[in-house]
Amino acid sequence: MKALKLLFGKLTVLMLGLLLATETKAQQEVMYSQYMFNTLAINPSYAGSRDVLSMTALGRYQWIGVNGSPTTYSFTLDMPVKNEKMGIGLMAYSDAIGVARTTGINIPYAYRVKLGAKTTMALGVQLGLDHVSNNLSSVANVASGDAVFDGTSDVNKLFPNAGLGLFISNDRSYFGFSVPKIIENSLSQYEVGGETFVTKQKRHFFAMMGFVMGKGNFKVKPSMMLRYTNGAPLGIDGNINFWIRDKIALGFSARKSQATLSGQEVMDAVVGIFELQLTPQLRIGYAYDYNMTSINDRNGENLKNRLVGTPTHEGLLRYEFGYGKDKILTPRYF
Repeated sequence: MKALKLLFGKLTVLMLGLLLATETKAQQEVMYSQYMFNTLAINPSYAGSRDVLSMTALGRYQWIGVNGSPTTYSFTLDMPVKNEKMGIGLMAYSDAIGVARTTGINIPYAYRVKLGAKTTMALGVQLGLDHVSNNLSSVANVASGDAVFDGTSDVNKLFPNAGLGLFISNDRSYFGFSVPKIIENSLSQYEVGGETFVTKQKRHFFAMMGFVMGKGNFKVKPSMMLRYTNGAPLGIDGNINFWIRDKIALGFSARKSQATLSGQEVMDAVVGIFELQLTPQLRIGYAYDYNMTSINDRNGENLKNRLVGTPTHEGLLRYEFGYGKDKILTPRYF
């Protein structure tokens, strides 16, 4: 019985998080712990920045142990064209939470301008198409009598969108700013107590920066990302990675997201990151998020529950084509 109550409590929190994400303008864009290695997923101006044909696949499994917890898959492909003055790419993703799923595809394009001998500024745009499916009526037996679940708020539509980005980088540092979705499409509308509520795709703003310190076999790479949506708290990710012989990276992050389900203004996750450059072409990465919010079972009956709670696992795989000898000898940190 206790386990059943715990499961029901987690489901309730999860559904409230879903509703808050659409009604109070909280975080809707996909969350990535390895954002510093998956930049094209949130910034179209990154297209072509690695100077080769690059493919990256990522899978994220959030809050393991909670029924209906978020699951995200993304795939990006990009390459430089016109003597590396431009970049084009493809970004596809699927993001699901509970009875809601968004599947999308974006076509990014970047135009690159030299600001100095080693510094490049890229201006990017992208066109995209999202399929949004919110089947709230499928949980009507749990929330009978609630207008949100009576079928009027269900969504099963295609929505066009567009995004903009800026990315400035050199061998040792970078700065990026992006708005992946500019159009605030209306998803659904319903009434509660005579008041009309409209759910929308909200405009999200991302700013990110990072740099590399050190030489030789040991380097330190701090980075930060800020996320802002009108009507929601500022989201902050701070990260530091330690690179050993340009092949192994160990990192740590702290996150305060925009949708803190506990209702507390506290850090909601700490993250451990491992990256391995197996060959000049092949990189693998793994991130483990330890949830700090009340959705975590830190008051479990045994030590395992208190230590593990509701973890998040995220895996990344990157393969790059077209390397020349000069690019192999000059590792890319961004």
